Amino acid sequence: MEKLIFKNSEIDYEKLDEKSKRKVLSRGGSMMAVEVHFKAGGVGEAHSHEAHEQLSYILAGKFEIRVGEDTMILEEGDSFYAPFNTVHGVKALEDSIILDIFTPQRQEFLG
Repeated sequence: MEKLIFKNSEIDYEKLDEKSKRKVLSRGGSMMAVEVHFKAGGVGEAHSHEAHEQLSYILAGKFEIRVGEDTMILEEGDSFYAPFNTVHGVKALEDSIILDIFTPQRQEFLG
């Protein structure tokens, strides 16, 4: 049976580099929620997804974000959408947290 309830206290972080870490908060069906913590200066390099759509919501802090040809400063409560094959990336301007929602699930995050 598919897991339906996820307790944050039972989920470990995966260290990505010296300035970032993430944890898969929940997943089910074709969706996945991932929390990513960045220290000031941390970067999510510009990239695109051939097979995934992404919604991102700023939980805390401030980011310089790029989506397609647009670059903007986003703060707590702001969000962006990255459709299939759209270049996007972030740079934390201070210690920050972002919530990424993917569809379909990013299987490489589960390994």
